[in-house]
Amino acid sequence: MPRRLAVLLAAATAAATLAAPAAHAESLDYVALGDSYSAASGVLPPDPAASPLCLRSSRNYPHVLAVEIGAHLTDVTCGAAETKHFTTAQYPGVPPQLDAVGADTDLITMTIGGNDSGVFISAILACGSAGILTLGQGSPCRDIHGSSFEDTVRTKTYPALVTALRAVRDKAPDAEVAILGYPWILPATGGCFDRMPVAAGDVPYLRSLQATLNDAVERAAGETGATYVDLSAASEGHDACQAPGVRWIEPVLQGTNPVVVHPNARGEAAMAARTLAVLGLR
Repeated sequence: MPRRLAVLLAAATAAATLAAPAAHAESLDYVALGDSYSAASGVLPPDPAASPLCLRSSRNYPHVLAVEIGAHLTDVTCGAAETKHFTTAQYPGVPPQLDAVGADTDLITMTIGGNDSGVFISAILACGSAGILTLGQGSPCRDIHGSSFEDTVRTKTYPALVTALRAVRDKAPDAEVAILGYPWILPATGGCFDRMPVAAGDVPYLRSLQATLNDAVERAAGETGATYVDLSAASEGHDACQAPGVRWIEPVLQGTNPVVVHPNARGEAAMAARTLAVLGLR
């Protein structure tokens, strides 16, 4: 943990034990970056400070985390963001996300990489369409696309993640930087064709793609000195095939959020809790 962050946390903890007049410890300067998994797209209520194009929720994991540790949050997360949007504008009126980061930033979190090259959404759409055509039988998506999606993650997404994380470090050399993996969308086997129209043989295929994406995120974190927040174990059994109240990810059909295949409020809270635990911020 960077020294400045440790000092601020110690001061905040000490202040919380003192009388009210003394409880004015400097709060952490926290900047949240990232895509729709960071923004909690589809979770109500929307963040009134965000562009409507970003579909950002006031219940996303950065808001939950900031309340938990009493941090001053600058949230620039935005649905559909790619790594390139750290340094280039995503929409008119939505500046590059790194514009929010400065040398005095103490804490930075993000979930990013899933939208790069359109690889993950392309895979979900391709496998869903193929699954419908075969009525959930076989592995039509794997048969058609083979290793192409995972190859793209390894050859394009991984280096883009390294570049993005280095840019973050350049802007905030003393900050604690954490990048979250993506919680499981599908179970290891079986699936739930009535809610996630993916052929049974393509469930492990998509699961493998997500594992490859998370591996790229983890390796990029290691390459750049960021902290990787692994959600693999924590999100096991909370995929989109699970019942309401258990799942962290909403399915394509029979879900409760308008933005499908994305975390619900329960998932965002769990992502915040896991980040707090990994960073030792409690």
